[in-house]
Amino acid sequence: MIYGIGTDICDIRRIRAALDKHGERFAAKILSEGEMALWRTRSGKVAERGVRYLATRFSAKEAFSKAVGLGMRMPMTWRLCEIAKAPSGKPSVVLHGVLKEWFEAKGLTAQVSLSDETDYAVSFVVVERK
Repeated sequence: MIYGIGTDICDIRRIRAALDKHGERFAAKILSEGEMALWRTRSGKVAERGVRYLATRFSAKEAFSKAVGLGMRMPMTWRLCEIAKAPSGKPSVVLHGVLKEWFEAKGLTAQVSLSDETDYAVSFVVVERK
């Protein structure tokens, strides 16, 4: 049974501007530790790849927060929600701490889809009750 659906579109130019203004502090506010390591690697090779990576994660976390109906308030935080990738390339939602406990207590599962183009990143999340 569907618990909630969330979608988000993110202007990649806004993410780039925030990175230019605030530097790595901005990325550290949005990304989990694992995501930060991957962001640094991607940014180190090609800066634009890092910007796109951050934009897709920002968008996916916004979509997830809408699907669970919390917005960006506890237990939902940027860093407790991680967007991982299977070896096949399929994205997944990995939760940590109190957000994970809350989500599991409600018996929920999530599916996420994300994409990006020149100026935009878009994400779609479906949360279901087991």
